[in-house]
Amino acid sequence: MNIVFMGNPMIANPILIGLHESKHQILGVVSNAPKPMGRGRTLKHTAVGELAFELQLNYIPAESLNDASFQTKLKALNPDLFVVVAFRILPKEILDIPTMGSVNIHTSLLPAYRGAAPIQHALLNGDKETGITTFLIEPKVDTGSIILQDKIKISDEDNCGSLTVKMAKKGAKIILKTLNLLENGEVEPKLQDNDLATVAPKISKEMCKIDWSDSMENIHNKVRALSPSPGAFTILMGKRLKIFQTILINQKSTFPPGHISLLEKNKMAISCFDGQLELMEVHLEGKRKMDMADCLRGFHVRLGDPMG
Repeated sequence: MNIVFMGNPMIANPILIGLHESKHQILGVVSNAPKPMGRGRTLKHTAVGELAFELQLNYIPAESLNDASFQTKLKALNPDLFVVVAFRILPKEILDIPTMGSVNIHTSLLPAYRGAAPIQHALLNGDKETGITTFLIEPKVDTGSIILQDKIKISDEDNCGSLTVKMAKKGAKIILKTLNLLENGEVEPKLQDNDLATVAPKISKEMCKIDWSDSMENIHNKVRALSPSPGAFTILMGKRLKIFQTILINQKSTFPPGHISLLEKNKMAISCFDGQLELMEVHLEGKRKMDMADCLRGFHVRLGDPMG
């Protein structure tokens, strides 16, 4: 099949590589246009954009999806199908271009977790299982008919980073199966049950702040969901402390929630509503990301000091 691939972040790269190594022809790779980054304001491409150059594919930067010249470029390719992974909402004028429609890969078992952050919300909710879905794109976000789904177990050690890697590996396989079904005319898309739909909105800055009066499990899951980026945070001695890994201590502290409840040479824990959380990996404002043991060597705190 002749396809145009659309994506931005790193999670899309294994899928693009799988398509590049398959029998299917990639006519173009669409990704957000590069943006000036850093002190030198050097133009920085998306992860997908960088990979497109590396694979010597036809890279098509996208500024505005409604731009007539951009749409003309896509039409000139005469694609059979658009494959979309973590990109943007496509307007109807673009959805009408490919002869066989557009397929999206979504990192949940739709209709669960429709929206921008399905992996994070599955972890926030402490789910033990999630999955990946390919579906036909319709104008309303994440509502199209389902082609294939595959389940993925969430281990207790998983965070957003590790679960994203699992999703990318699974996505590379499921998209090839999906394209083969479409090519052979063997697809019987299944309508989503809107009554079962749940949402996974974009992670906001407010969601990243830790409320120590919450349960230890909920806070632990927040840390997992926001690691490695953007990171759950609290305030310690007037400085922002991002927390990337914690261990549950199923023993309630005598200190109120949000206070240092355990402090040893290489160890620190914080009291929660129903237990404690030992901090394992952190990033203290003004320093590098490090183990809690290393952080304690250069930052002096006392048992009972408040957080938040």
